[in-house]
Amino acid sequence: MIVEVFKTNVEEVELSELLIRQLEDQFPDSLINFDMEDCDKILRVEARTITPEKIIQILNSNGYSCEVLT
Repeated sequence: MIVEVFKTNVEEVELSELLIRQLEDQFPDSLINFDMEDCDKILRVEARTITPEKIIQILNSNGYSCEVLT
């Protein structure tokens, strides 16, 4: 499994749950969660294959910033 971590500006738990459902539609066999307690509002995705650009696109299309955390 590959793990990718993203920095976001998602502030609300309800919105994070909506985004997780959208991401799970695109990456059905993945484990996805937000760490809303972290200052970077971390999005963590664990899957066999990950397309960071697609994840960033989904968050951006919902009005949120998202970048790979290095």
